[in-house]
Amino acid sequence: MRRVGILGGMGPQATILLMQKVLAAVPAQDDAGHIPLIVDQNPQVPSRIRRLIEGVGEDPGPVLADMARRLVAGGAEALAMPCNTAHHYAPVIRAAVDVPFIDMVALSVQRAVGLAEGGQVGILASPAVRRIGLFDAAFAGTGIRPVYPEDEAALLAAIRQIKAGGPAPEVAQVLRAASDWLLRRGATVQMIACTEFSLLAGATAGGVTAFDTLDVLVGAIRDFAIG
Repeated sequence: MRRVGILGGMGPQATILLMQKVLAAVPAQDDAGHIPLIVDQNPQVPSRIRRLIEGVGEDPGPVLADMARRLVAGGAEALAMPCNTAHHYAPVIRAAVDVPFIDMVALSVQRAVGLAEGGQVGILASPAVRRIGLFDAAFAGTGIRPVYPEDEAALLAAIRQIKAGGPAPEVAQVLRAASDWLLRRGATVQMIACTEFSLLAGATAGGVTAFDTLDVLVGAIRDFAIG
């Protein structure tokens, strides 16, 4: 199998969840049947929220580029990053190394286009994702319009609460309310596009066709490693 390097720590629980999902994605009979990973669990990557929402703080780009170089030097044959917002810095990562970068955003948009078949897709993500147009650029030319929840302050507070204390029932209620708001506006297909929200399994509204960008990334890691 080919070895994949993980730019992790954004946040730490989401990185561990990715590793658990990669482990579960392969029906291995013993240790040697599992996918080899090199994980840089770096919670000290500068805050994407402070940089992209508040407009202050250190640029995460150089730190992510250094992580990418270390992972490749350690034997990674491709890179993946379980943080949607940090994909804003994907060009910096690609420029730093010569191995493939498995793009969770681009692959998730492909999945959404196949499910939505025109119309709109709800995006359950950090407000930074909307402000930097991360998914808007990826959806351009597809005929699909991304739609974002109205109460961005509640979503941002939920993300911060998960980072501080982990997932909790009241946080799941925030995500469900945002999902319900999107559903009432016609977004029957929704993307869980924040890996903090990936820790809240089953928290979307009833009647929604939802998928998690983290699961899309797991599938792509499996396909690269085994293929």
